[in-house]
Amino acid sequence: MEFTAQQLIQYNGTDPSKPIYVAIKGLVFDVTTGKSFYGPGGAYVMFAGKDASRALAKMSKNDEDITPSLDGLTEKEIGVLDDWEKKFKAKYPAVGRVVS
Repeated sequence: MEFTAQQLIQYNGTDPSKPIYVAIKGLVFDVTTGKSFYGPGGAYVMFAGKDASRALAKMSKNDEDITPSLDGLTEKEIGVLDDWEKKFKAKYPAVGRVVS
């Protein structure tokens, strides 16, 4: 499936009838099984329904970092993001891609 950013935000955990999605490097993962982390009240709820690439690379929960932009990231931060991507691929099913 393909999602625009506007469509992806609908999967942010606020509607219990919908799954919870988080994207990394444009790949959308169904993180519903981790709803204690990504659902309402979870430690990573700010990533739900969004591409959290930059925030994960920087290990940040700041709103300004919750973006797909990788511009200006260091080699180390790109490595951190790659590690997150591997963890997500191992733990959660990929369900689509974010398109612009």
